Amino acid sequence: MDTHADLVFLNGQVVTVDADFSVASALAVTGQVISAVGRNDDVAPLIGPRTRVVDLRGATLLPGINDSHLHGCAFGTATPPLSLDLGHPAVSSLGDAAEAVREAVGRTPAGQWITGHGWDTGYLDECLLDPSRTPSRRDLDAVSPDHPVVLYSFSGHATWVNSKALELIGIDRNTVAPPGGAIVVDETGEPTGLLHEGAQALVQNALPPLSRQERTDAIRATLATLARLGVTSYTEPGLGPGGEGIMRGALGEETLDVYRALLADGELTARVGVLLLPTGMASTTEEFARGLADLGAPGDTDPRRLAVHGVKVFADGIVPNKTAWMHEPYVSGGCGALCVGGDTDTERTAGIEAMIRLAHTAGHQLGVHVTGDRAIDTVADAFAAAMAEHPRPDARHYVIHGDFLTAHSMEVLAAHGFGVNMNPTIKWTVADMEEELVGAERAAYAWPYRDAIDAGVRVASGSDAPVTHPDWRQGLATMMLRESKAAGRVSGPEQRIGLAEALRTYTIDAAWQDFADDWKGSLEPGKAADLCVLDGDLLAADPRDIPTMPVVLTVMDGRIVHEAPRV
Repeated sequence: MDTHADLVFLNGQVVTVDADFSVASALAVTGQVISAVGRNDDVAPLIGPRTRVVDLRGATLLPGINDSHLHGCAFGTATPPLSLDLGHPAVSSLGDAAEAVREAVGRTPAGQWITGHGWDTGYLDECLLDPSRTPSRRDLDAVSPDHPVVLYSFSGHATWVNSKALELIGIDRNTVAPPGGAIVVDETGEPTGLLHEGAQALVQNALPPLSRQERTDAIRATLATLARLGVTSYTEPGLGPGGEGIMRGALGEETLDVYRALLADGELTARVGVLLLPTGMASTTEEFARGLADLGAPGDTDPRRLAVHGVKVFADGIVPNKTAWMHEPYVSGGCGALCVGGDTDTERTAGIEAMIRLAHTAGHQLGVHVTGDRAIDTVADAFAAAMAEHPRPDARHYVIHGDFLTAHSMEVLAAHGFGVNMNPTIKWTVADMEEELVGAERAAYAWPYRDAIDAGVRVASGSDAPVTHPDWRQGLATMMLRESKAAGRVSGPEQRIGLAEALRTYTIDAAWQDFADDWKGSLEPGKAADLCVLDGDLLAADPRDIPTMPVVLTVMDGRIVHEAPRV
């Protein structure tokens, strides 16, 4: 019997992310699992005639990165050539965005929709000069009078359209927004072309649905990008019937079928965990109950490669749209609200509590999109109440984003073994913008990593791509430095965490969210051979240099899925 390893790494910084955060110099892979970790002398006897030996030359070997909140299909559809790139630095003004649309009109057949993604008022010159200035249909009408245009914000919570699109959708001054959504109007009552939250479904329902081939191509493009970044696992948060009206259906039911087909064809180069979305935003308890009952069984797949873990619920919106539900008002007034069905805060609170109770009782893990402090307290208390009424060991519910976690919510989450999924690259992106929305103190506090970890809450990190690029290296730097993207200012230095803590959020604690920390997420014998090689010594690197450290090798399930030449 051949006892030699298939793949051996020597002479490196093998950062195991085990309980002691121990560092070795060598590692061996046999088949699909890690077979040895230790010193060069410990691993060298496993080298045989067919073993591939990688001399790390001091490079860093890490567990494969687990981006625990990433919209895989939507990320693929939101990037060229399937969509215009309107993010910074590609676009720095409303004029730049209009010019990108003008160019697209020239190459798009008459009547076809033009789509773009990534605009952010925090990086558009006109909006920076005048905070009251927002994107308008009039910015687009001159360059595209006949082609309908739909442009998604970086956050996915606002959509900007032109007059032709409004005409085709059927939106005018008399249109009533869906519950939890907003059709922005000007001083005369006419729609400006901006749609927030649930009102975006009006656009999605008018667009031609993504074809199966477009979904397949989008996921393939995402998988290729993730392999180059060292990402070997991700959570696709919100596939199912409730996703059909979001992101042109990229979160819909057919997308899960595409994932199954890619797995069957051997093309799934990352492990995918899924949250199902029974209903969209602003649904009622009755709609949610029907959607939950209709989900059915997840189907037969390899649970270590493609697994349905639970369901997703939207509790509120986001701070940039002032739709996150806050205890204290925004600088300009108003506190936001829960985005579930109901006419009052009391009715909406009862609605979210009922949805959480229904999903918990049915045995699902819950991931709840919630950003405002009042909304997070409501969700955390609802988790605890559901658990008290129907005890379940190890449910692993978690709040998604958790921008303004309170001391109360952290105490509740920690006491019941629940978690939070935070987004350091969003913090990096919006830190400069949030001060004018919630004031300097609250803006600095947003995404309180230090407090959450100290409170004993299990913290995982995700990019929320396509909201931000899925680059965990920038995420590490942001968690360690708390510096902003636009100005480089420090935002909440008291919430900084160390490298070891930051790495855990992208590895073992993200694996915990997947119910998989016993078999992936750290470099220990017997665990899955999911690996990432970063050129250079990560442990000694200046945090500001981490985002530019090249990923030179990615291994998933013992198979090399990315390899770049080293100088």
